[in-house]
Amino acid sequence: MQPNEIAEILDRPLSRELLARDLTRLAYVAKDGTPRTIPIGFSWNGSEIVMCTPKNAPKLPALRANPMVALTIDTEVHPPAILLIRGRAELDVVDGIPDEFLEANTSYEMTPEQRVHWKAEVRSLYDGMVRIVVTPTWAKLIDFETTLPSAVEELVRRREESRRA
Repeated sequence: MQPNEIAEILDRPLSRELLARDLTRLAYVAKDGTPRTIPIGFSWNGSEIVMCTPKNAPKLPALRANPMVALTIDTEVHPPAILLIRGRAELDVVDGIPDEFLEANTSYEMTPEQRVHWKAEVRSLYDGMVRIVVTPTWAKLIDFETTLPSAVEELVRRREESRRA
């Protein structure tokens, strides 16, 4: 997929809404060779998805061994809006708490006092984190109105061809 095609998909209004959410599902291959999918907070900076994790997270050795990942950001309504992204995870070990970690948790419902307490707990727990940075190399937006999963698109095409025959 060409960068301009990816940019066009990610710049659609529905994609921008999904990229403003707090949670994605990160899929990767674990060290034992089996697939994993985990929910993880993220932030979008306009060109990259940034997720943060503790420096001792089990996913880090797996991502170092095989950095190819897939992400799903979706809604909980019917029909769902689904943004699928593929890319390569780059790992960036940082001291302290990355701004992206705090940004990825801004929509969680907390009182101002709870947020102050949460930030203090986070800062006391982590001496650093790892930023998992994914630059999209492929993207697809599925809204079930203008775009469908590829298998469903094929079934629709076949149905239309059989009706014309």
